[in-house]
Amino acid sequence: MNLQEIIKNTIIQKAEPIGFDEFMNLALYYPAKGYYSSGVQKFGENGDFVTAPETSDLFGFCLAKQCAEVLGQEESILEFGAGSGVLAAQILFELGRLNKLPSTYYILELSSELQQRQKATISKVLPELIDKVVWLKNLPNNFSGVVIANEVLDAMPAKRLIQQTDGFHELGVDYQNDTLVWQALKQPYVNEKMFLPSEASQGYMTEVNERATAWINTLNEIMDKGVVLLIDYGMGRDEYFHPQRHEGTLRCYYQHKASDNPFEHIGEQDITTSVNFSDIADQALESGFTIAGYCTQALFLISLGIEQYLLDEKDEDKRITLAQQVKQLVLPSAMGESFKVLALSKNTQVKLSGFKEQDLTYKL
Repeated sequence: MNLQEIIKNTIIQKAEPIGFDEFMNLALYYPAKGYYSSGVQKFGENGDFVTAPETSDLFGFCLAKQCAEVLGQEESILEFGAGSGVLAAQILFELGRLNKLPSTYYILELSSELQQRQKATISKVLPELIDKVVWLKNLPNNFSGVVIANEVLDAMPAKRLIQQTDGFHELGVDYQNDTLVWQALKQPYVNEKMFLPSEASQGYMTEVNERATAWINTLNEIMDKGVVLLIDYGMGRDEYFHPQRHEGTLRCYYQHKASDNPFEHIGEQDITTSVNFSDIADQALESGFTIAGYCTQALFLISLGIEQYLLDEKDEDKRITLAQQVKQLVLPSAMGESFKVLALSKNTQVKLSGFKEQDLTYKL
């Protein structure tokens, strides 16, 4: 049975539309058939999208420099959803060079297929450090160190909403005439913790991510001390709910082509929504974190000296290649402005160099 049939049967069994977050969860994470659970190539030139670590080793090297400021003796790194394992390899390589290796590098990865790919990547590049890496299926307790979540929040299933005469309603997914279709749920959406624009026009669509805020709360519960680095594409509340963004932020990626139709290529395309960093920051403060910094990816990497790696490269051909990679990471027309970095801290006073050039916390 294919994934569309499974989703159709789920709707039929419930005898009503399912929430978009439930649909997104099935499409991305259904065992062996969901986008992130199947063995299909997802990352890089041969996949559906390219992440910052796949673009350049310098991304991970800069992140490692930020980790090095935070890591104390016997402290660890915990990376969520490590993709192909490239970022873990980059960070471990640079921390080894800086003589600041963590006691353990945990990777929380639910996909067995991706776990094997990560092991292969790290073993090939850093066979001497593979014993430092431990794969988890569940969150550790009493964690101290650095938590890294690069493009994790955008893949958490979100609810989609539409403004109607009596307020926002959830846009569910129904099955009609042999096709998956959008269907507004009858009851208005109510969740006092989720901020929504009060003057949105009729038909205005947006997303809220209850799972992402719940995840932040859980993260605080398992952490004793340390810093969380959240890197993702998104924006603060004012920009997120701008009147011109009336179709929301839902995007699907299939073979490097973007669309807003989640009902095609089910299980074969990525489905994402942009991160509302104001919601994340509000939940972080409520849970007990401190906001340690917020800025664009470009200024975060520049603050951590990405250009120094260019200057240190003596081989001219390699330097030209690195320069192109740096442009992809920092130019506004590429990843530089659309991706943001939000740092949360708990029981630590360390000043993070990544926010030396820019701190946009006031915009959250």
